[in-house]
Amino acid sequence: MTEVRFDGKTALVTGGGSGIGAALCRALAAAGAVVVCTDLDGDAASRVAADLPGARAARLDVTDADAVQRAVEEVECPDLLFNNAGIVFGGETTDLTPDQWNQIIDVNVRGVVHGISAAYPRMVARGSGHIINVASLAGLLPSGLLTSYVMTKHAIVGLSLALRSEAAAHGVGVTVVCPGAVDTPILDKGSVGRIVARDLFLQGSQKPYDVDRLAGEVLRAVAADRAMVVTPRSGRMAWRFGRAAPLMLNRAATRFVAQQRARAARRSPR
Repeated sequence: MTEVRFDGKTALVTGGGSGIGAALCRALAAAGAVVVCTDLDGDAASRVAADLPGARAARLDVTDADAVQRAVEEVECPDLLFNNAGIVFGGETTDLTPDQWNQIIDVNVRGVVHGISAAYPRMVARGSGHIINVASLAGLLPSGLLTSYVMTKHAIVGLSLALRSEAAAHGVGVTVVCPGAVDTPILDKGSVGRIVARDLFLQGSQKPYDVDRLAGEVLRAVAADRAMVVTPRSGRMAWRFGRAAPLMLNRAATRFVAQQRARAARRSPR
């Protein structure tokens, strides 16, 4: 397999303190990029950057448009912008509060919009650059009990593909990443009520996908200017099945929701 190189390219990664973001930072540094690792948890970002040659870290709240603008300006517009920061709430939609809806929209949608708003005009003016938006397989499939997360990730898929059609004429690439369950801390966060988020993400998978393997796939896709990364193979098969037989997929999703509710009921104290 040909080694991907990004020598001399500056890459800004949001949500880089753990999980997919940290793996992207590692892969980018190994490929020769100058990495700027940002995260709401500034200490986590610093720990990741400390192990990477030439990398630097910064605390960044992607819900703060001005802060994102400053982060982009400080690197004089990155060559590669990875909009990766995200959160999840998994559980019954009836259990979600308005504040939780607003929070997930602010991080998962507006956080990406803030990155694009800050970097894309500069990339257009320069005539080069690449924006990578990390969505999810949940942005392509009807994943019940992850309703708010699914909504935001569908939005990112649509945003990315639409922007790509505009950006191509300006020499700017756009790639959207849609992985299935990946072995990251997000699997154990965001459970609402009795439903366990990890169970929802795995959806019958034997084990979550390796995060460093995903990062390698993403960098190869960026180098090839691919529109989408849908992985692993089981995820691609589910996506293709859903496109060919959407009603059958929805029935399968409905059965899965029923199974998770039954599991949650068994888990509850009597």
